[in-house]
Amino acid sequence: MSISLSVLDLVPVRTGQTSAEAVASSLALAERADELGLTRYWFAEHHNMPAVASTTPPVMIAAAAARTRRIRVGSGGVMLPNHSPLIVAEQFAALEALAPGRIDLGIGRAPGSDPVITQLLHRSGTTSDVDRFPDHVRDILALTSAEGATMSFTSGGTYTVRATPTATGTPEVWLLGSSDYSAQLAAASGLPYVFANHFSGEGLERALALYRGKYRPSEAHPEPRTFVTANAVVSPTAEEAWDRALPQVRMMARLRTGRPLVALETVEEARDAEASDNLAAPFADWARSSWFLGTPTDAATALRDFSARHGVDEVMISPVAGAYADEPMTSATGRAQTLELLSGAIAA
Repeated sequence: MSISLSVLDLVPVRTGQTSAEAVASSLALAERADELGLTRYWFAEHHNMPAVASTTPPVMIAAAAARTRRIRVGSGGVMLPNHSPLIVAEQFAALEALAPGRIDLGIGRAPGSDPVITQLLHRSGTTSDVDRFPDHVRDILALTSAEGATMSFTSGGTYTVRATPTATGTPEVWLLGSSDYSAQLAAASGLPYVFANHFSGEGLERALALYRGKYRPSEAHPEPRTFVTANAVVSPTAEEAWDRALPQVRMMARLRTGRPLVALETVEEARDAEASDNLAAPFADWARSSWFLGTPTDAATALRDFSARHGVDEVMISPVAGAYADEPMTSATGRAQTLELLSGAIAA
């Protein structure tokens, strides 16, 4: 079975790097992914995290679309409770007009932030009710369709609303999740589904089984369609791969133990800190067993096994390779290396 590779990018920010430099390095990485023939490149939505600069997927998608020529670009995902469905529909209609046939709209139900930021978003902008998530997904599908959405007034009469600019096509909508909820909603709606395996991995088999077993065919998608995300760090040697993985493992440890968040450490900083605090130690086995981590041959073998085990022909990797202190701030050396080495080994 042939395997397609795609990319999920959180636009990581490392020590000493500005958000602008992090954005520049991610856009360069999107160009490289396009040159390598990868399938799609998605940007996540997270807020108020020192190590993450991906807060506005539509803006990043527009920039990446302008610098690439064939790869699909999209959101992984737009966290719908933070936004008005009409605004999301119009943003992605505009993106589809800018890059026809290349836009993916991945939608998530989680806030992508802490409770304080969630409240700030609700107080300072137009958002949507998380309890009406299924309705809002249907609204977006209708608004981006050629027919538009029809509103009925309580006083009688109807009004048609369409996302503008009206493009010749529509963005492809995917539901994202890490629980049974989104899997079942995607199945009931006849939509493609992605499980956020890069975040935890727990519940993957159950979610895919629910999605496939309960899938209701739709006109656009007569068969269930899914792929899976996973973290990846691939280097010429296993030692370098672990070096580059260590900053991200330590960041995950901070998230899971409630420690203060900081910019992503350099490899050297992570090594020095780990020698004294052992922060990553409880999570090392998890990373080694659930990430595609190691040499190109080892990582490609693991990816093929993973793909076959879960019945998917596409894997979206989050290239989480850290940087050495002397690497340029506007480059994505380790992350680009992961894409180059892994895609080459898969194609071999």
